[in-house]
Amino acid sequence: MPKDKYEPPNERRQHRIMQRNEVAEGKQSRWSELEIFGFVQNISGNLWKVEWLTVLYLDNNHLNHIPAQIGSLINLEHLDASHNFINSVPPEIGELVNLRELKLASNRIRELPCELGKCFQIQTLDLSNNPLSFDINKYYTESSAKLLSALMDSLHYEMTLPPSRPWITTGTCDKDVPAAVFSVMCYNVLCDKLCTKAMYAYCPTWALSWDYRKKGIMNDIIRNNADILTLQEVETEQYYSMFLPELAAQGYNGIFLPKSRVRTMNSDKEKKCVDGCAIFYKKNKFEKVNEYQIEFSQLATKEGASNTDTDMINRVSTKDNIAIVAVLKTRPDVYLNSPVTAPKGLTQMLMVSTAHIHWDPQSPDVKLVQTMMLIEELQKFVKEASMQFRPNAPPPSLDADLCNSMPLILCGDFNSLPDSGVYEFLSKGRLDTSHKDFEGQNYQVFMKDRNANGIITHNFNLTSAYKDVMPFTNYTFDFKGVIDYIFYSDQHLRLHGVMGLQDEEWFRANKIIGCPHPFVPSDHFPLFAEFSLPAHPQRPR
Repeated sequence: MPKDKYEPPNERRQHRIMQRNEVAEGKQSRWSELEIFGFVQNISGNLWKVEWLTVLYLDNNHLNHIPAQIGSLINLEHLDASHNFINSVPPEIGELVNLRELKLASNRIRELPCELGKCFQIQTLDLSNNPLSFDINKYYTESSAKLLSALMDSLHYEMTLPPSRPWITTGTCDKDVPAAVFSVMCYNVLCDKLCTKAMYAYCPTWALSWDYRKKGIMNDIIRNNADILTLQEVETEQYYSMFLPELAAQGYNGIFLPKSRVRTMNSDKEKKCVDGCAIFYKKNKFEKVNEYQIEFSQLATKEGASNTDTDMINRVSTKDNIAIVAVLKTRPDVYLNSPVTAPKGLTQMLMVSTAHIHWDPQSPDVKLVQTMMLIEELQKFVKEASMQFRPNAPPPSLDADLCNSMPLILCGDFNSLPDSGVYEFLSKGRLDTSHKDFEGQNYQVFMKDRNANGIITHNFNLTSAYKDVMPFTNYTFDFKGVIDYIFYSDQHLRLHGVMGLQDEEWFRANKIIGCPHPFVPSDHFPLFAEFSLPAHPQRPR
């Protein structure tokens, strides 16, 4: 994880004292640094109540230990307890996850608690002139980062397994109409190549390894037993060596598309590490009619081919994000939970898509353009699939009828919050071309034929299955937010319920500051929803 810029405190420790007139005027003191000196042997318990401290100087005293209450100063960034007689550091030191500098030089420290490894943001660790044990000194001599990592990897996690996520009921089937009942999971599994110690320094090295995480990921998938799976960040090698064979044994068929950069790879080894999107479906409930692939870089290159839309060429065509689409046809087993017996031979169509949109928060315009291209492609695919399924039916007279001639489920990691232009465009079907997320980029050629009176629209009627359900779907130390979604055609599909958030008390009680974690294999939580697709009479020809 890239470390934020850190400014060390003023080494001279000189601070201005408020004047009496300032106090009289009601000016507030905002001190956040404290120095205790004078051959101090014991520290008053009142110190541990000053939780807003960011800097604490305890150096050049006569302390023989650091009290366990140090863990209550959770905002500390700088702790200097050098030049004392300290012989023990408490495990509670690990609660100081914001610590950037820890100075314990010239003490009597031999061993360190493994919990110190949880202070993953430490940039300066001074243990000089201490009688460190051989093992501690070996890592410390190499680097402070090596020592902290080794301590974290040795930490024993004593906690209960996370409780089952609650089921939130939102509706039921139409009681008088036969319906296909099925469930959908959306899951960014965090590919191995991106799951590094540099990105997730708060997680033990062994818990970041693919051999460890893949068991938890497959447990998540198989335990929920969704009828349709949409996955992101699936590495090519893992798709063919693990996901496809293991899920085939569970009754699934699958399709897969790696990101566009796979075309630039020179070796098979490099290609195997490229991640992409996958869709799996239960063979006894669905049959694949068709599949489509969407590569945003190719679409952007085509759009900017005239070289008049430089934003499209420079900003969008260089991103290798993709989406994949499956057109599915129902089988009899999907009607087993129908409230009304389905007539023999009843078949319905369903389009499922999953996308992985560009990640960079500094490029909201790229996310928007990719999402608009995604919707455009889906509109084309719906028309093609509708004509294929009902070849003799007259084409719909209106674009809105065409878009909604087939139910759509759109899942994915959109890397966009609910207050973003991406979410507004998908859920409301319209967006002003002056929206702030365009970042001042005009995309002149792209926008020219796609807006009316400054408004860009689409005709899908999409609703988020997880609207206002979870405060976050992505949970890391420095970011927690909703960026994963299951959108669905609400005029076709009935939402029965969704799987809620993991018990937040479990996270608080176990002081989990981010994922992945030994008990949580990805930094994303899987989304799970159940739907029914009622069988409506066909329109008269």
